[in-house]
Amino acid sequence: MNGTLEIAFGLLGGLAVFIFGMNMMSECLQKAAGERMKSILALLTKNPIMGVLAGALTTAVLQSSSATTVMTIGFVSAGLMNLPQAISIILGANIGTTMTAQIIAFKLSDYIYAIIFVGFIISFISKSQKAKNIGQTIFAFGLLFLGIETMGNVMEPLASSPVFTDMIAKVADIPILGVAVGTLMTLVVQSSSATIAVLQNFATQPGPDGVTSILGLTGAIPILLGDNIGTTITALLASVGQSKDAKRTAVAHCTFNISGCLLFIWFVNPFARFIQWISPKGPEVEVISRQIANAHTTFNVVMTLLWIPMIWLMVKSVMRIIPEGKQAATNPADAFYLDEKLISQPAAALQLVAGEVIRCSRIVDEMLQNLVKAVKKEDREVIREILKEAEFVRSLDGKITDYLTDLFAAGVLTEEQATQTAGMMYVLGDIDRIGALCAEVSNSIQDKIEKKYKYSKDAMKDLEKSLNIIENMYAEALQVMMTGDLENAKKILKKKEKVMALDISMKKAHMNRVGKGKCEASLTVPFNEILRNIDRMGGSCVNIADAALGQVKLDYFGHIGEKVLTTSAN
Repeated sequence: MNGTLEIAFGLLGGLAVFIFGMNMMSECLQKAAGERMKSILALLTKNPIMGVLAGALTTAVLQSSSATTVMTIGFVSAGLMNLPQAISIILGANIGTTMTAQIIAFKLSDYIYAIIFVGFIISFISKSQKAKNIGQTIFAFGLLFLGIETMGNVMEPLASSPVFTDMIAKVADIPILGVAVGTLMTLVVQSSSATIAVLQNFATQPGPDGVTSILGLTGAIPILLGDNIGTTITALLASVGQSKDAKRTAVAHCTFNISGCLLFIWFVNPFARFIQWISPKGPEVEVISRQIANAHTTFNVVMTLLWIPMIWLMVKSVMRIIPEGKQAATNPADAFYLDEKLISQPAAALQLVAGEVIRCSRIVDEMLQNLVKAVKKEDREVIREILKEAEFVRSLDGKITDYLTDLFAAGVLTEEQATQTAGMMYVLGDIDRIGALCAEVSNSIQDKIEKKYKYSKDAMKDLEKSLNIIENMYAEALQVMMTGDLENAKKILKKKEKVMALDISMKKAHMNRVGKGKCEASLTVPFNEILRNIDRMGGSCVNIADAALGQVKLDYFGHIGEKVLTTSAN
């Protein structure tokens, strides 16, 4: 094979193995971390310092600042996170992403195949899914270094090529050219971790003297700055079609990295000397990989420290770049929270599903309130509103179910997350059922109005009383769902008994009125149908309470419920 082609294919193949290993390690780490991701995400509601910490921890788990940024944009678009919180997450993500470069700087070439073998054995023989995930993480970690080693081996001939060394000398001498090269590399590869890995590997190639790096730290730093700019394109792409705040979050990510580049580009030489001072000593080709990793970490830590007290200024800047405009009208039947881009990140995706389920539940709560009015006043307009809301609920139920199905199909859920998902579907089914029953009772009331049926005043009072109890039961069931309050769950079970007793007494009273001529005998069937539907609503409220009592896990509702209620109110 032609020497140039061999180098090109070797470099591309090594890069492919590296990216595959990194993505596989990210997926397996997520599964191994499992529900701990919820604890990290819970930090998102705290102050900016906690937001930075959450961003760094999440990125360390995901092994990708782009993944964290996409997740953050999804939360902002859903209205579950405000802009200052999102910016603090972005700042932390930029620190967290430096972990990959620090890992790569370790010299593990002698142990690569041992690591791959150990990871394979653990994942192959383990019965436990958690142990399999750990084994696959180790296996992917080995693949990551195998890709690096492959790239390093094929780069060796380049160090002796006069044409190539002259080109590198120009890049090293002209910092802005280095920034352009780094930006272009990351735009093409769509992973700053991958391009920094290539940079670290290339920098370890010796020059003519066999001791100094062919590139040198002063040549590597501008390329590193360009890598940081290039990675922002992922955030910009993720914000397309999202809310204005989501776009502002992406612009904030760009602002952070571009402002850092504009600041550090003037101090490349003193910055390089500082990094050399804090890094291990030795021949340049042996320590430059660590120096690049330390430069990457130092750049992001310094810029984060500079921006944390000025988050208000960044918020002001991005709001000026993307000003407020006319808010587009929203269709209640559309999903507000679900984001297809987060399917690969189940901990975040399930948070958004919980938000959508709670929003759906609030629509049903409004339907129940309207139903009481419809029975009391026999208002056709209120009945039409209930029927319209029933269509919204049915549409949302379908969209949420499809999203959860996609989560299952993606194969990214741990056993614990799969249980949580089943729990959400269980609760969603009862919420949808109550909405459908509200529509049926509304149709019965509408039929009564149109056919001019006449129930006695006592019958109408009994219906109103029964629906009031259901309304209270449902409100308490939602509270139980979000708080896990077992005492309230037990109270709902007692209220169900009250509804059953009232149902029996209402049927008995109706038959007495029929016997006395106060109610028409022909109204018995439609009246009993209404009572049957009300009883079914009570049963669904009990099912939700049962879920909170431990039949299914509903932890995600507790993490996100208050935010959704606040967002819905606004």
